[in-house]
Amino acid sequence: MRVLSRFLCAATGVNQFPASALPEVAFLGRSNVGKSSVINSLLGTKIAKTSSTPGRTRSINFFEVRWPGKPQPELVFADLPGYGYAKVPKEVAASWSAFIEPYLKERKTLALCLALVDLNVPPQENDKQLLEFLDGAGRKALIVGTKADKLSGNTLRRALENFSHAAPHARVLPFSARTGHGRDELWQEIRAAIRE
Repeated sequence: MRVLSRFLCAATGVNQFPASALPEVAFLGRSNVGKSSVINSLLGTKIAKTSSTPGRTRSINFFEVRWPGKPQPELVFADLPGYGYAKVPKEVAASWSAFIEPYLKERKTLALCLALVDLNVPPQENDKQLLEFLDGAGRKALIVGTKADKLSGNTLRRALENFSHAAPHARVLPFSARTGHGRDELWQEIRAAIRE
């Protein structure tokens, strides 16, 4: 399935968020977990900038998404800055909470939060903190386990179980931007969330 997408804006403050009319899906996760790669895989185009340098995304980047043959956009993807070992100055990272927290807590059109984790790395404390934060904010969350193509059989099953234990309230969906594994399932989850 090909979808049409366009970059809407980059926001580094609440006053820069686009007018909220469409349901939004937020992409969250540690730096270098593959947020931009997952977005590009879903949209079938390299619209989100990928980098091997952690911490490249310093704003919330909004992308409008439209199904082919439909005149109007259906939803918006929001790509949030990564957390963890991002190589950004401390004051920049500190300023992020001034617009990221209000976005996650108060954005009325936010329909689904995708918490991206690297299945090749055991659950991290900041992943757990993110999921607890989303749970506390009453947000619907789904864990997307990236780089699933690097694991198989028992190792993949064990990795999924580890994340299921770390976050018993959220489902874990294995995903590979490289092979497209999990792409259709993730689209089903997104479509179900924006219909609710």
